Amino acid sequence: MANKKNNSQPRKKIIRINIGLSWLYILLIAGIIWMLFSNPGANPQKVEWEDVKTMIQAGDVKDIVYVRNDFKGDITIRPDRLAKYESRFNGKVPSASPHFWFYVSGAFNPEEEFGELNAALPADSHFKVIMENDEKIWGQILNWFLFPILLIAMWIFMFRGFNKNMGAGGGPGAGGIFSVGKSTGKLADKDQVKVTFKDVAGLYGAKEEVMEIVDFLKKPGKYTALGGKIPKGALLVGPPGTGKTLLAKAVAGEANVPFFSISGSDFVEMFVGVGASRVRDLFRQAKEKAPCIVFIDEIDAVGRARGKNVGFSSNDERENTLNQLLTEMDGF
Repeated sequence: MANKKNNSQPRKKIIRINIGLSWLYILLIAGIIWMLFSNPGANPQKVEWEDVKTMIQAGDVKDIVYVRNDFKGDITIRPDRLAKYESRFNGKVPSASPHFWFYVSGAFNPEEEFGELNAALPADSHFKVIMENDEKIWGQILNWFLFPILLIAMWIFMFRGFNKNMGAGGGPGAGGIFSVGKSTGKLADKDQVKVTFKDVAGLYGAKEEVMEIVDFLKKPGKYTALGGKIPKGALLVGPPGTGKTLLAKAVAGEANVPFFSISGSDFVEMFVGVGASRVRDLFRQAKEKAPCIVFIDEIDAVGRARGKNVGFSSNDERENTLNQLLTEMDGF
C-alpha cells in the first residue's frame, strides 16, 4: 500500500501541470479569436474634408469627435441615415460608431469650421462637436501590440514544450531548438579523468598499441624531430562490453589531457545539416583544448559505407556527417 501511494503522488503532479498548460493554450487561442471577430461590422472608412462638409450639409451627421493634437475627426452618422451609406460598406455598415474618419491639416480651425457649418443648418440638423486631446496613447499601443504579443507568447510556449521533448529524447537539451547545431559532447577535464591502464583488466595487446598514442601525446617532440607524424586517431573494434570505452578513458587519464566523449547517434537529428554542424562544433571545442582526446562511441551510427543510399537520397544526413568528420580529421 505504501508503494502505491508513493507511486501515485508524482503522477498527480504531472496531470496538474498538463491541465494548466492546456488551459493556457485555450485562453491564448480564445483571445486571438476574440480579437479577430470582436467587431462583426465593417471598419470605419476614411473620407476627405469635402465629403465631410457634404455629409454635414445633408444633415446626416450626429456628432464629430475631433482630436486636436492628432488633427483627426471621427464621424457618427444618424441612425435613420445609415442606410444611405450602405453602398460605401458593401451593404455592411459598422455596428458601432464611428462610421467615418478624416484627417485635416495643421492650419485647420475646428471652432471656426464646425461653427460655420452648424450655423448654416436648421436646428433639428445640428451636430454635436466634441473636442479632445489624444490621451489614450497607452490604449492604442495595447491594441497595436496585444495581437503580436499573444502570437509570440503562444510561439514561446509551443517551443518550450518542443525543446523539453527534444531534451528528453537526447536532443539539444537546455538550448533546445536554438542550439540544435551545437555539439552535445561531454568534456571531462584532465583533472577529472582518473582512469588509468591499471583499471583495464586484460587487453594487453590493445593496451600496448594505445600506449604508443599516450607517448605521442606526452612527448610529441621526440617523434616530430625524427619526422614522425602523430596519429590522428585510433579505431577500437570489438563486441559490446569488452572495455573499449574504458580503454579510451584510460588513454585520456594516462596522457593527462582533456577528454571529449560523444555518441555517434548524437550527431543525427530530424533536422538536415545538424550532424555536420555538430561535428564542426565538437572539433572547434577540441582545438581550443588541444592537446586532447575526442572519443566517439558507437561510431557505426554514422560510419557506414558511403554511397549505399543513392536510390533513396543523394544527400543522406549520415553521409554528410561522416564526410565532415573525415574533413575535420584529415582535411585542409
